[in-house]
Amino acid sequence: MSMHAGRAVTRYAALVRDAERDGLACRGGFHPSAEDVVPALPDGARPATLVLFGFVGDRQWDVFLGAPEAEDGRPDPLDRWSRRVIDALGERHGAVGVYPNEGPPWWPFQQWAMHAERLQASPLGVLIHPDYGLWHAYRGALAFRDVLELPTLEPRPSPCEACADKPCLRACPVGAFTGSAYAVGACASHVRSAAGTACLERGCEARRRCPVGTAYAYRPDHAAFHMRAFIGRR
Repeated sequence: MSMHAGRAVTRYAALVRDAERDGLACRGGFHPSAEDVVPALPDGARPATLVLFGFVGDRQWDVFLGAPEAEDGRPDPLDRWSRRVIDALGERHGAVGVYPNEGPPWWPFQQWAMHAERLQASPLGVLIHPDYGLWHAYRGALAFRDVLELPTLEPRPSPCEACADKPCLRACPVGAFTGSAYAVGACASHVRSAAGTACLERGCEARRRCPVGTAYAYRPDHAAFHMRAFIGRR
């Protein structure tokens, strides 16, 4: 390994370590090509490396719950916490933060995630991870001017290919998922209704029926937070 490559690997390892310490999972990265839709750096240069950060199961959830944003009563606490933590991480590592919920423009985080990790689209439309299943999320990314050497991604098949039963497609109480479409309005109306209390308080029933990554399934307070955000309740 060259000295340059050695420095790059050490730098990525330090980024992973610091992210974990601050309450985020480092979700891999990639080197954008000219075809990838990535934001320019402040001086107009194209980033050479994009590294993604987020949650894996509940592992990072308690860190957020202990943050001031979780208790200040203001809107969008998780987005504000994510930006604060990732911006600070970027300052320490010489990178610029990029976020999924601050458009337009709305950056294609799902496409980026499929470059950074071995992910596939599930029948629910959510990206499925071969280990974490549907229980993971992306909170932001850091754009680097220089090339960081990244871990090699080994080929891994989609777990959905081996799932003949596909219980996720039968579990939704209002049939919002067909495998090729998602009826957002029907889903939201159900969650807002008395009949949708289970989905509101424990998370999407279809998602919970997926047999992949069940050890990473969100606990009720974590799932309920996202469901309330989905229907616009605080």
